[in-house]
Amino acid sequence: MIRHDIQRPDTILLEHDARGVVRLTLNRPEIRNAFDAVLIQDLTETLERLASDAEAKVLVLTGSGSAFSAGAEIGWMKKAGGQGDHDNFQDAMKLAGLMKRLDGMPMPTIARVNGAALGGGVGLTATCDMAVAVTGAIFSFSEVKLGIIPGAISPYALRAIGERAARRYFLTGERFDADEALRIGLVHQVVADEETLDAAVESLLKHITGSGPTAVRASKDLITHVAGKPIDDLLVRDTAQRIAHQRASAEAKEGLSAFLEKRKPKW
Repeated sequence: MIRHDIQRPDTILLEHDARGVVRLTLNRPEIRNAFDAVLIQDLTETLERLASDAEAKVLVLTGSGSAFSAGAEIGWMKKAGGQGDHDNFQDAMKLAGLMKRLDGMPMPTIARVNGAALGGGVGLTATCDMAVAVTGAIFSFSEVKLGIIPGAISPYALRAIGERAARRYFLTGERFDADEALRIGLVHQVVADEETLDAAVESLLKHITGSGPTAVRASKDLITHVAGKPIDDLLVRDTAQRIAHQRASAEAKEGLSAFLEKRKPKW
């Protein structure tokens, strides 16, 4: 059974299914799911609630209509830039906080890129753990075309595409297609259309929901704590402690027993 929640009818739609899959849809198709202060606040608050939901096994993020997200709404950006330094900074921090909240979600996150992802929309794509895009999707770090910079999204975009690709696309603001997004590491898979997009996302969901739920979350936390760290005695000890803790859990005992007994685990 799928449960539909409406956060605010004009901004966000939520669907929960019995597997623990949460589908979050940006619902402003008339402006290509662009950000403004209201959407940033609504999305941040929604993610905060989902982060504390132990029943949520995976989060799928997508957009309604023909676009994933066109980034910041121009009128809002102009208004924000016209504020005093303090207010302008606080406004920018809210967008940065949204990206940090999405990056720190305890469950896996999947960007279902159904169309254009521009500016902050590229940031959402890069911040999710996995990203699948339709072949017709276009991408752009378009900020420089507007005289601004991709500041809030830069840590996540650089992590995804690397410095070399960023030196081209951050600086030119040019648009690139889904195949190029795949080549530089922004997305993991490109598919022909929305039907195959749903099939590709569903394949990921089957793998995730078929695995131990605490092991999946612990694996995501492991990546966060190991990535970029020097391989020293402290890191070696930390990783050993993590696997020892998980191996002693009831979930691990069930998973290993199920494998040996050639049956599906209870989860």
